[in-house]
Amino acid sequence: MPAEIKGLNEECGVFAVWGHEDAAQVTYYGLHSLQHRGQEGAGIVVSDGEKLHAEKGLGLVTEVFQAKRLKQLPGTKAIGHVRYATQGNGGYENVQPLLFRSQSGGLALAHNGNLVNAHALKNQLEAQGSILQTTSDTEVIAHLIKRSGHMPLKNSIKQSLSMIKGAYALVFMTEKQLFIAQDPRGLRPLSLGKLGDAYVVSSETCAFDVIGAEYVRDVQPGELLIIDDDGLVSERFAAPIQRTMCAMEYVYFSRPDSNVDGINVHSSRKRMGKQLAVEAPIEADIVTGVPDSSISAAIGYAEQTGIPYELGLIKNRYVGRTFIQPSQELREQGVKMKLSAVRGIVEGKRVVMVDDSIVRGTTSRRIVRLLKEAGATEVHVRIGAPPIQNPCYYGIDTSTSSELIASSHSIEEMREIIGADSLSFLSVEGMEEAIGKQNDSIQHGFCNACFTGNYPTEIYDSTIHPHEKEGAK
Repeated sequence: MPAEIKGLNEECGVFAVWGHEDAAQVTYYGLHSLQHRGQEGAGIVVSDGEKLHAEKGLGLVTEVFQAKRLKQLPGTKAIGHVRYATQGNGGYENVQPLLFRSQSGGLALAHNGNLVNAHALKNQLEAQGSILQTTSDTEVIAHLIKRSGHMPLKNSIKQSLSMIKGAYALVFMTEKQLFIAQDPRGLRPLSLGKLGDAYVVSSETCAFDVIGAEYVRDVQPGELLIIDDDGLVSERFAAPIQRTMCAMEYVYFSRPDSNVDGINVHSSRKRMGKQLAVEAPIEADIVTGVPDSSISAAIGYAEQTGIPYELGLIKNRYVGRTFIQPSQELREQGVKMKLSAVRGIVEGKRVVMVDDSIVRGTTSRRIVRLLKEAGATEVHVRIGAPPIQNPCYYGIDTSTSSELIASSHSIEEMREIIGADSLSFLSVEGMEEAIGKQNDSIQHGFCNACFTGNYPTEIYDSTIHPHEKEGAK
């Protein structure tokens, strides 16, 4: 369902195109298809071969880029970004791509993910004389590149990437070259495609379908792609490590029509729903999913149990950004404006409500209440993922355990808080099996730290409260 309702947000989406006569327009459509990954700001930087031109703003892609603004972006190369802030505030200065100019030329960069050592690097850079213009950790990368001396830019990027830790899918662009980099563990999705003779790069493959591009392959962990008018070159900046793709990309963040690491998101969510039905069956009259990200799992649950699937909850797609409200009463009204229970479907019925996660518990409580107010006699909540018990340091806005209801409450206590008649979660093993372990040709693991506390990287940034480091290995 929309991030505004659920209270779980992913940092951003990146897009790039090289060698298309209308690069800005292609990037606009690409960003529009990635809008679910960030709604706070959007930006595009294009190259005409001699100069970088930038346009960005706060709001949705359609709000930031009117036709007149796109016409101010001439060029055949572009990178773009949609943002939700997890590190740094949501101000205009933090909207990406970030653009830096120097005597040697311009450098634009866009980043999906989060650096766990950004604070330490900022202290180091400031001690050496750097003046940071934003509160985003992405700016750190640009400063590291520029401080690498007069070596070729490719080498400066490699040296800088060796210094940063965490999750990152990055696109860099100069007037003459495009660089694409994926962190050594591949925590965030990033794919390469072709649109005619042009190269395209996107956080999700759904953007390729929108613009009519052909998927080529995923960018590999530790890989640096270099694209210019002579073509594409693949190099490495780090030794390959077994991929640990964020499991929440499959559970919640990615669009169902995307393929992440070769696995279709809709199919994996449907398998999660079926496994959830095996692990947590219940007698009921109908199954319904919370729009939109839980629909696939709800269909799988219904198929496995034989209980009919019904549209018991409907999302109003024409409500503006009313979720930012100053009072609890107005926030409650905002949820009702965005989501409605269908009385004619749920009244007098025992309802299985399938959702993808419970973060703080407030949204689940409101939706259970909506269903019961519409006449549901019982509401059994089934979650197509394990309980989120641990903070994420890789680009999701759950940076402290205190924000997570499952970190301090038992399942029975959570059931009472949200007002459900029963509550069950999918097991970690069931989730990973459903995502794609059945495909032996794909050699990867998953980052499941938010469920298990087993972090794939060291967590040591001083911006993280000391008690949050416990168990982070």
